[in-house]
Amino acid sequence: MANVVMFCILAVVIIGSAIMCVTTKRIMRAATYLLFVLFGVAGIYFLLDYTFLGAAQIAVYAGGITMLYIFAIQLVSKQTLQGLQERLKCSRILTGALVAVAGFAVVVAILLKNKFIDNFAQVTDMEVPMETIGTALVGADKYQYVLPFEFISIFLLACIIGGIMIARKEDKK
Repeated sequence: MANVVMFCILAVVIIGSAIMCVTTKRIMRAATYLLFVLFGVAGIYFLLDYTFLGAAQIAVYAGGITMLYIFAIQLVSKQTLQGLQERLKCSRILTGALVAVAGFAVVVAILLKNKFIDNFAQVTDMEVPMETIGTALVGADKYQYVLPFEFISIFLLACIIGGIMIARKEDKK
């Protein structure tokens, strides 16, 4: 019962922080709300007794990626951020809602086509050992994730370099 209560608390924190992250107009507050979302996800990992994934979530995402975002925000000049006010247009809201509905429809179609829900209902008591998860995260074979992690790190490096280049161009003006 305590696990269910803790999961509900973490779910409310994650959903509330995610909504606040995308609706706030202040970029530093958005980064802070993102930090709360990432800590909530780490809390769910700890709740499932996946301590390695929880620690990795805090170290890599909550610590590293959030600091990367904050440094990138700080690289942008204050003049750019001060005069920036975004107005919500009806067409943008409608387009965003349509994209969200289309994405939801794709996810539901994939779940129904591959019968994930039926398979999950049959195997509810099966736990995945931590060794299997660790092998999947650091392996380079089919259905393992070391290459996507490397591509993401190269992409983040390119974003940092792009942010520095943009910040340097604005300083010259």
